[in-house]
Amino acid sequence: MGHAKPHGLWYRPPEGQFRRVRVEEKEITGKGLELAAGVVVIRPVAEGCRFLLLRAFRYWDFPKGLVEPGEVPLNAAVREVAEETGIADLSFPWDRDRYETETYNRGRKKAVYFAGRTAQTEVVLPVSAELGCPEHHEYRWVTAAEGRELLGDRVRGALEWARRYAGCPEG
Repeated sequence: MGHAKPHGLWYRPPEGQFRRVRVEEKEITGKGLELAAGVVVIRPVAEGCRFLLLRAFRYWDFPKGLVEPGEVPLNAAVREVAEETGIADLSFPWDRDRYETETYNRGRKKAVYFAGRTAQTEVVLPVSAELGCPEHHEYRWVTAAEGRELLGDRVRGALEWARRYAGCPEG
């Protein structure tokens, strides 16, 4: 019986400390669980770091989308950033570890986030051919403090993980 190649993964235990563990891809997705992949997009600025958030209705998140069958999560994450924002210059100087959220959507979905860097400031919210309108209503480049205010609990952990991982200040 073959095994998937292990990947690095960060998670946040209840005491709030991030810890690196090794898991197999099949453990991340689980049977019948949809996997979404995204990027905490970080833009270094003189004052520290800015993080890209996208808003759909009242909900703020990082660029992300479903991993297609046979697609590697990192490739899906990069594809989604390009499709949702027009950002095409992502780099991953902090390695390719990732943050995994708790399941959501009634336990049917899970998301993994990678920490990626861009120098690009312009963001384009294109019209989705499927929806006939933009998938997102607004974007913002925010500080970590602003991001903590806008993000829900499930995604706020990804912000904190990426901020610490990339060495960005708290503010």
